[in-house]
Amino acid sequence: MRVGLTYDLRSEYLAAGYSDVDTAEFDQPETIDAIAGALARLGLAVERIGNARQLAARLAAGDRWDLVFNFCEGLHGFGRESLVPALLDAWQMPYVFSDPLACAVTLHKGVAKHVVRGHGLATPDFAVVESPEEARQLKLRFPLFAKPVAEGTGKGISTASRAGSMDELVAVCGTLLARHRQPVIIEEFLPGREFTVGLVGTGAETEAIGTMEVHLGPKADPGVYTFDNKEHWEGRVTYSLLTEEPLLTAVEALAVGAWRALGCRDGGRLDIRLDAAGQPSFLEANPLAGLHPGHSDLPFICRFKGIPYDELIRRIVVSAIRRAGLPVTGALATRITA
Repeated sequence: MRVGLTYDLRSEYLAAGYSDVDTAEFDQPETIDAIAGALARLGLAVERIGNARQLAARLAAGDRWDLVFNFCEGLHGFGRESLVPALLDAWQMPYVFSDPLACAVTLHKGVAKHVVRGHGLATPDFAVVESPEEARQLKLRFPLFAKPVAEGTGKGISTASRAGSMDELVAVCGTLLARHRQPVIIEEFLPGREFTVGLVGTGAETEAIGTMEVHLGPKADPGVYTFDNKEHWEGRVTYSLLTEEPLLTAVEALAVGAWRALGCRDGGRLDIRLDAAGQPSFLEANPLAGLHPGHSDLPFICRFKGIPYDELIRRIVVSAIRRAGLPVTGALATRITA
């Protein structure tokens, strides 16, 4: 099976003049090497394609693959994560991970929360605003939490994101609107513990493979999982596997329910935080989760659970192959153990 690999290489965008913050979600060469190596060890013939523009050129030139492992985040607009899946749909070519609709819905955190709430799942009260004046009219309960509506990797999240008064809220909204040039989502702040859940599969076959708790240390920005805490986590943040019941069951049931409600596919992450009563609430979903074997959350969770990196990639690919109606043969049919 010929598998194309699409990705956004961070160094290429930095060389083109984009900033470290602009490119925070993009990939290091070692991530691409790790994915390509795992696919090759699974018996697949891997061909590196690159970003959306490089894919478009290859498709127009007549290149084709049996499956595309899509890892492109994109750069501009609410449809940036949908661009590669849409191109592949146009050429009727099967691919790994979510379709254009799920990618767009989950990128826009306000839309994602409407979908999750519409399915009867818990998420804090929220609003999306496009000006500081709109923020001033809100009737939500303080403290509130503000962040860009369509960013990942904690971009735009700082200690100022937690607003305890209207003046603080208006100030942080003004800063975020000017800096990120997109609406701001404001939600009632959840004071409890924070978790990220690793998920594999699609629809009824979705399973939570583990849940990791985030612990902010004394050197971390206090109280908030900020961009700096995520980018420079070593020495600031520690992680542990959640095992206590019935909390684990409640958290993972919410995660699987939200994943299915949002139409996400094959593999990814979902973030959950506890409210003041200790009940889990949905924060956001990431259908294109990081796959760096050394410091991305999903491989972290797998390491805690004793799941080898190659097995994680195998499960993701098998989910996509089954959706496409292709046979699961060779090394793909064999579970990899530590």
